Amino acid sequence: MTTPDPQPRAEEPAAVSAQQRLLDQLGGPKGMVYTAIPIVGFVVANALVALPIAIAIALAVAVALTGWRLLRGEPFTAAIGGLTGVAVAAGVAAWTGSAGGFFLIGIWASLAGALALLFSLVIRRPLTGVLWNLLHGGRHAWRRNRPALIGHDIATLTLTLLFAARFVVQRWLYDNEATGWLAFAKIAMGTPLLALALVVVVWAFRRSSEHLAPGR
Repeated sequence: MTTPDPQPRAEEPAAVSAQQRLLDQLGGPKGMVYTAIPIVGFVVANALVALPIAIAIALAVAVALTGWRLLRGEPFTAAIGGLTGVAVAAGVAAWTGSAGGFFLIGIWASLAGALALLFSLVIRRPLTGVLWNLLHGGRHAWRRNRPALIGHDIATLTLTLLFAARFVVQRWLYDNEATGWLAFAKIAMGTPLLALALVVVVWAFRRSSEHLAPGR
């Protein structure tokens, strides 16, 4: 007598789908490279030429990368988003007259992210749980399920610590005018660390699906 194959875990497709959507937002390894190239170009140019020229070089590199990404058929919003980020950073650097200004927006965005995540924990609505519920139709009483709530507390706290660490480290480097190390920290603490944090987020998503949406 043949033993029937076990039924696939229903929560896995939803969790994997959520994981894929989150990872897609990062752009994968290519997205990390696209983000790093204008930064490296700016820092190298700033060590060799005047700040305005370094800014122009960073913008030119970003425009070239955007054109390349569009030619390869990548989503318009992703390609233009990268260019917009470099343009804003370049504008701040030009306004402040400091190479460190190129990184200011990212530094303060990290602080804002950390505070928003921390606030969600304080009011007992961890943001990863809110996101999970939205991805599942917004109809689950996930905050009443202790295992799910604890999982999202851990995931949201992980993201909070990541954003807080980014702010503390990069702000200290900015204050010490260590532009080269600041560029390294921005790249190293960007996509690579966020990808690791998302492992915890996906774990929390699966934990919630197991307890609250087993039939999905």
